[in-house]
Amino acid sequence: MSDLGSLLPRLDVPPPGPRSRELARRLAAVESRNVTFVADDFPIFWAEARGANVRDADGNIYIDLSGAFGVAGVGHANDAVVARIREQAGRLLHGMGDVHPPSVKVELLERLCALAPWPDARAVLACTGSEAVEIALKTAMLATGRPGLIAFEGAYHGLTLGALATTARRHFRAPFEPLLYQGVEFLPFPTQTGGDDARSSGAVLAAVEDRLQRGTADGREVGAILVEPIQGRAGIRIPAPGFLAGLHERARAYSAVLIADEVFTGFGRTGTLFAAEAEGLVPDILCAGKALGGGLPLGVCLARREVMDAWPASAGEGLHASTFMGHPLACAAALAFLDELERRSLVDRARQLGVSLLERLRSGTEEAGVVREVRGRGFFVGIELGLPGRDPESARGLGTRVALAALRRGVIVLVDGDYEHVVELVPPLVITEEQLWHGADALCEVIHAVGRKPEERAP
Repeated sequence: MSDLGSLLPRLDVPPPGPRSRELARRLAAVESRNVTFVADDFPIFWAEARGANVRDADGNIYIDLSGAFGVAGVGHANDAVVARIREQAGRLLHGMGDVHPPSVKVELLERLCALAPWPDARAVLACTGSEAVEIALKTAMLATGRPGLIAFEGAYHGLTLGALATTARRHFRAPFEPLLYQGVEFLPFPTQTGGDDARSSGAVLAAVEDRLQRGTADGREVGAILVEPIQGRAGIRIPAPGFLAGLHERARAYSAVLIADEVFTGFGRTGTLFAAEAEGLVPDILCAGKALGGGLPLGVCLARREVMDAWPASAGEGLHASTFMGHPLACAAALAFLDELERRSLVDRARQLGVSLLERLRSGTEEAGVVREVRGRGFFVGIELGLPGRDPESARGLGTRVALAALRRGVIVLVDGDYEHVVELVPPLVITEEQLWHGADALCEVIHAVGRKPEERAP
């Protein structure tokens, strides 16, 4: 299908179709039941994707406003990325990343360090965003010698054990609590929409300073602060003005390391190369991933040289390494991704179209009766749902209802937030304007339909 990538939705059968249902049955017979949610109306199985389109196993065509968790920054199966992967695969499929490295690893590290917010950056490549966070936490420990950590309510930093210790959501933490590192102090994340006095920017910054002075509740001296410049899985929560700058000041004052988790927000997603730029924040360590690999698994931990040099020089056995570190295919794909980002001015495009997207969604849902707020920056947008006069938990599952209805209209979106009540739009940066507005308008219509349902409006 040569024009796949810029198409509007086309549904041949109601999703999920018979082929997707059969694949769901087969998957359930071989995969842990905890991994993929399977129900009568979910999921569809992807067979092909290009640009901002996904084709499922039944031949249905969708507009992907999820960007496959933000990975498809330059679009699914981007021609330049695919060509670079093919070229690299024909020359070197695998290398020995920390013993006899592939040359393409050097090219990528040079490129990434040149984009970092410091003139003397150093980096460690990873296979996932979670691993990048793990590396950042280890780096901070080596740099400060202080094991206490400050993280924030709503934070999501990954599900490997070290990263999970800094991830706030109880759903993920509870079964593994005895295994988790306990030296993490979670503080409120002050948002632009505010909250009670204890959650104001000033109050939280005072609490940060108190912990930097006195340590965590269990007495560990704090060496690092870990923060998402915009919280992703919590529902696109944007910090109050000045909060990130305040974190920066306090980290400097107490010689703590400030880590920016830009795994979701990095590389143009929010209309600047890194989301921290919009706040004037220059962290000590920056984690990135998702879109960076162009569709292949890749993460990176970047840091100021003096911080990264806390790691000892390798004497033949690195303290943090893995078999697939600096994998040639992922490095080649990332170089092509960075080329496309620059060549097509996609960072500027996300910033400019993001303003129009917010306006369209706000005006399109203004009378829906179930929308608390539409917020975001660039192509990182959240629609928080809720019922008038009801507490936030009453909105539980509303986002899922909207996402399922949108799927039946040929539009794929993400759902996040503590109560599955935030619909997230994280489209490919290359999505056509026709696709973007069609998807946004379809979503607004779906939200209006949910708002009209009597069972959703009951007191």
